[in-house]
Amino acid sequence: MATEAKISTIDIEAILRSRMGSKARYVPGFVFSWLKRFIHQDFINTYLQRGDEGVDFCRGALDYLGVTVSVEGAENLPADGRFYTFVSNHPLGAIDGLTLGAVIGGHYDGRVRYLVNDLLMNLQGLAPLCVPVNKLGSQGRNFSELVENAFTGEHHVIMFPAGICSRKTDGVIRDLPWQKAFVTRSVRHQRDVVPVHFIAHNSDRFYNVANWCKRLHLPNFAMALLPDEMYRSRGQHYRVVIGKPIAYQTFDKSKTPMEWAQYVKEQTYTL
Repeated sequence: MATEAKISTIDIEAILRSRMGSKARYVPGFVFSWLKRFIHQDFINTYLQRGDEGVDFCRGALDYLGVTVSVEGAENLPADGRFYTFVSNHPLGAIDGLTLGAVIGGHYDGRVRYLVNDLLMNLQGLAPLCVPVNKLGSQGRNFSELVENAFTGEHHVIMFPAGICSRKTDGVIRDLPWQKAFVTRSVRHQRDVVPVHFIAHNSDRFYNVANWCKRLHLPNFAMALLPDEMYRSRGQHYRVVIGKPIAYQTFDKSKTPMEWAQYVKEQTYTL
């Protein structure tokens, strides 16, 4: 459990004002009030006030939401003392991350680190497991260094190589192309890669908004729906399938790192 000083709650208005700077004064107060209701700020804060941290935070959040998960292939979790890279598809945006923290983090006594959007650092209970990444602004210049530090540390690394949640295209829900960082870093630091298939999906509303944003060349407004998608997941059951490790030596010169990333993505979806 966290100490009283570390217990923190979300204040979406304060977060947005800090990120918007002087532009925040143009946002009417009722907009912030609506956002607080839309992201279920009170519901989330009720859990955050418990003060759980790390793996306990992930487990507690799933329990609070009434979410259950069945894990297949747990015997594939390596037990040789080496550090691995765990890569997963990203169908949900919150529950999948919490689940991998609970399952993989629990198996390795919390010795895991996520590469996550820096907004999640506002969740102090989750922050101990996170390496914050923001490719925009001043931190963008340190992106490569942050990723490198994650792979040189004595922790297993958990990544969602697509970077954003799965999309629905022609009726099929799948990740966008996976980025190559997990391949190049795993080879550099001699980490085998463990694929994880998370079997789940968001609401049709989420995919419709995401697709319209793409068609109209708008920002990724679908991301704002993720807290509500998490709220809607209450009481749901999901499946997670863990595959056998892929040796880092597999990623040779016969394919480019980007091609190897798509290879692992396809292997993940066959689990």
